[in-house]
Amino acid sequence: MRPLDNHAATIQSALRDARTRLLPASDSAALDAQTLLGAALGVERAYLLAHPDQPLTAEQSAQFNTWVERCAAGEPLSYVLGRRAFYDRELIVTPDVLIPRPETELLLEAALAFAGSRALVAVDVGTGSGALAVTLAALCPALTVYATDISPAALDVARQNAALHGAAVTFLQGDLLSPLLERGIHADLIMANLPYIPSGDLPALAVTRWEPRLALDGGADGLDLVRRLLRQAADGWRAEGLMLLEIGYDQGVAGAALCREMFPGADVQVLRDYSGHDRILRVERK
Repeated sequence: MRPLDNHAATIQSALRDARTRLLPASDSAALDAQTLLGAALGVERAYLLAHPDQPLTAEQSAQFNTWVERCAAGEPLSYVLGRRAFYDRELIVTPDVLIPRPETELLLEAALAFAGSRALVAVDVGTGSGALAVTLAALCPALTVYATDISPAALDVARQNAALHGAAVTFLQGDLLSPLLERGIHADLIMANLPYIPSGDLPALAVTRWEPRLALDGGADGLDLVRRLLRQAADGWRAEGLMLLEIGYDQGVAGAALCREMFPGADVQVLRDYSGHDRILRVERK
């Protein structure tokens, strides 16, 4: 790849060159270029637009060039910068965790509506970066929030995010709800964005090149971990509780059937995302 043209590089020329290089790898090349340059200069996007003729220092050009090279090679921008916006805050992310998606904010909004200001017990199962647990705990301080993950590296990232946002979360390593069951803890609210991509689909997906397979592989039909969590929830979920499970766009019917089979008296709904696809299983016991 050719380097950026840094001869008397200005904000405008640097953005123009970077956009050209990012186009083959990104559907939002212009915005990505602005995000990277803003980070390199330590300024907001509005500043870049207001000062197109400002020259870059050699250090700024070198940093920007390195980041553009990585993104042009396909590496997700969030991993390059080490952060990702989620709901009302910014989170630390590394290749040890799945990059939080906007669709997961729908799950958070449903959790916030259920929790309100009540002193409930909530758990984020398979927490990854801690996006759900940290944001929920920060916005609902009356809650007692637990977060589990089988990956020690993921829990390290989640703990950093909890510290960053002053969120009171108890992190436990283990398989799904097992750490809570072992301690005799019952949750009122269970949240989970578990791996839901069918194993056979993974080889064809670009996401597997960068993001952890452990956070993607949902077994033969993508619902293996959902089945296991539902079985565990029979012993770790309080009556009159709510369970929110993120699923694949075509798993609503099958996922809802699993929930009704395990909890016949529960109210089971499939919530759709911004594109109209099935995205969240909402299961409420009354």
